[in-house]
Amino acid sequence: MQQNNIALQNTNKQSIIATYQLKLTLPVDIKNIMSETQISLDNPKSLSKLSDDQFQALLLEGVSRTFALTIPQLPEKLYGAVANAYLLCRIVDTIEDEVSLSPEQKKYFCSEFIHVVKTGTNSEPFAVELAPLLSEQTIPAEHTLIHVLPRVIQITHKFDPDQIEALASCVETMAAGMPIFQAQDLHGGLATLADMDRYCYYVAGCVGEMLAKLFCHYSPEIAQHKDELLSLSVSFGQGLQMTNILKDIWDDAERGVCWLPQDIFTETGFDLKNLTPETHSENFSLGLEHLISVAHGHLHNALKYTLLLPTHETGIRNFCLWALGMAVLTLKKIKQNLDFNHSDQVKITRNSVKATILATRLTGRSNTLLTLLFNLTSRELKTPDWSYSTQSSEAKVKL
Repeated sequence: MQQNNIALQNTNKQSIIATYQLKLTLPVDIKNIMSETQISLDNPKSLSKLSDDQFQALLLEGVSRTFALTIPQLPEKLYGAVANAYLLCRIVDTIEDEVSLSPEQKKYFCSEFIHVVKTGTNSEPFAVELAPLLSEQTIPAEHTLIHVLPRVIQITHKFDPDQIEALASCVETMAAGMPIFQAQDLHGGLATLADMDRYCYYVAGCVGEMLAKLFCHYSPEIAQHKDELLSLSVSFGQGLQMTNILKDIWDDAERGVCWLPQDIFTETGFDLKNLTPETHSENFSLGLEHLISVAHGHLHNALKYTLLLPTHETGIRNFCLWALGMAVLTLKKIKQNLDFNHSDQVKITRNSVKATILATRLTGRSNTLLTLLFNLTSRELKTPDWSYSTQSSEAKVKL
């Protein structure tokens, strides 16, 4: 455990990266490490002992192990802003997912949070008002995130004005858009794939736009492709979000929510109002195949996005490629298990994550090899003899 203690005691970014790289090979529980240093997510006040980078890294570990793995791959000048951006977005997610809040309360807190992020003011009263309303169904790490929200906002307003604007714009889009869908009866899914496009834009596409802005702010070389990156970034975000929606169908169903588009399943002869974990319908499976094909098209755009990044920017490429690779592998598991009834059945393994990291490290500097790797690993995801072209302004993909 000595190496692990050193990784937390150091304050530089490299020690944080080393911690997450170590987790790929050892079953390290970061909560045990924190307890040995009297630091715990269960004790928000103890987090004040940490540097900003450590503080954000440990919060990320609590709320998303995927992003806790990928974000530290970014260059030092990007790491803090992207980590902070994810935490801000997670706060919006926490509000929207909280079952004890009414639609009116969610709209209120989202509106107030937009103001907090934009101005950097009133973060403490906001946290004090929201924290007691969170139920036990909200995970402990998200309870902690709300308690320490004032420090998250303090970090936000340490960045450059252009970075702050990118983060605030993303939060505003997400926090204003998500309540639109929360007010709907989602038991029978969304009406159309275009509605799904809009939902994915509010929860992920705007995040893609924000990341593209941060990347361009970081590098004039990347900024030469700003317009194309911004266009592809929305599709990149949608591909990742559609993968999550498909993986989490049954987790969402337990909450009485379905994010699938009815028009796609109307084509195949299935009514989403009849969807249950016991559903074993070829018509439903065919609809899933069609959505996997749509997601594949968006992930192909994610590859195009990544190939626009300079080959020497290995950290940014890894950040994109790891997310892309894990999404492709998840879609493959879903395609191979269309009758799954729990997200654990299509969760990719630790070995699959290792393989993704190894493959991208070997091929990450070669656009030709990356294209070949994507085509080989994702070839089964596209549905033969079926096509769909969305006309949504938020995300365009031609299959």
